[in-house]
Amino acid sequence: MVVGSVGELMDLLRGGDGDGGHGLRVAALLRRSHPFDKELQVAGLLIDHPAEAIRPLLGERVARLVRLHGPGASAPGRGSDPDAESLGHAAEAGRSAGLDAGVLEDWRPVLELVAAGAYGRTA
Repeated sequence: MVVGSVGELMDLLRGGDGDGGHGLRVAALLRRSHPFDKELQVAGLLIDHPAEAIRPLLGERVARLVRLHGPGASAPGRGSDPDAESLGHAAEAGRSAGLDAGVLEDWRPVLELVAAGAYGRTA
């Protein structure tokens, strides 16, 4: 399934465990550690979803980061990319269920900005 809109993406995120779970915690951690890198934060939010489903909507950088850490990812190559390394650390830390990560709906405006290419994404 390829996601064609932010609304479809929100539905996909709600479809897992209903509240965003692990991805929501990862994104919240990245929001704190990398407040100006919205694409990295979105990659954290989507870390548990297939990269190719989101690439057309959110761009190659987000998809590449998700591909490195998402379902079926393998570790080689992460160390040479500081963004991928940051995502990996946040993904590990995000496994703690005690982290207050807010609510999924708070991420809609960020998803809309990244989808619109507001952060320098090239097609």
